[in-house]
Order: sequence, then structure tokens, then C-alpha cells
Amino acid sequence: MTRIQALKDHPFAVGLSGTQLDGLAKLATEVMFQEDEVILVDGQQSTSFYLVMSGSVAVELSTPRYTICVQSLGPGTVFGWSALLEHQDTLFQVRARERTTALELNGAALKARCFEDTALGAAVLHRALYVVAGRVKATELRFAEMCGVKV
Repeated sequence: MTRIQALKDHPFAVGLSGTQLDGLAKLATEVMFQEDEVILVDGQQSTSFYLVMSGSVAVELSTPRYTICVQSLGPGTVFGWSALLEHQDTLFQVRARERTTALELNGAALKARCFEDTALGAAVLHRALYVVAGRVKATELRFAEMCGVKV
């Protein structure tokens, strides 16, 4: 499957124009992660945005004493939204739950492309905000569970 076709089939990119998909495909590299491989480490500078194609990852809150899975993400989801911001540290650790493939987009290049094509920028921003809201909601639910609140 070509990168353009993979993007066209990915829910994050549905509705983008052919030109926009082509521009994103030029930024994309297919990457593979092995089971239990840490992909993003919380507190490190964020550099890449990922579209999950197969497999799954766990978004985790990690401390020196414990790690809590906040959310599991499978094909059709994304992570690494903080790479779209300048000088933003990664807020969550992300670990592959199984062998996982993804399209990796350099955050700085994606951001530059969004400023060049403002319609693309608006679409990416709108979609990324849904991702951020989903992480906040997942974190809220996880903390409620930890506090004994029925969810």
C-alpha cells in the first residue's frame, strides 16, 4: 500500500484533498515498533506525530514508582500531538502493546506545511484538538477509577 493510500484510508486524514494528502505523504515515513518498545518518553522534547496503521500502543502516565495506562490506541488513531507545538515536552509515555506499524511525520515539517496550506492547518488543528480532548477525558476517567468513582 502506498503512503498516499494509507493516509487516505486513515480516519485522521479522511476528507483532505488529494494535494493535501500528497503533501503529507511526502512527510511520512513508515515505522515499526516491537512489543513493549517505548516510543515516546514523557518529559522529552516532542518531534514526531504518528498515525497508527496496525497494532496498538498504550498511552501511559509514568513516574519512577509506577506506570498507569491511560488509554489504548489501535489502528486509525494518532499520538504525538505535542510535536505540533514549539518546544513542547511529551506529556505521556507511549509504549507499543504489540508489533505496531505507523506513519511518522516530522512535527516541524508538518507544522511548516500547515502554515503554507492554511486549510490543511485548520483541518490538522481541528483534528488534533479532538485527540487532546480525548486524552484529557481518558486521564479524567482513569483518575476517577483510581479514586473509586464508578465510571
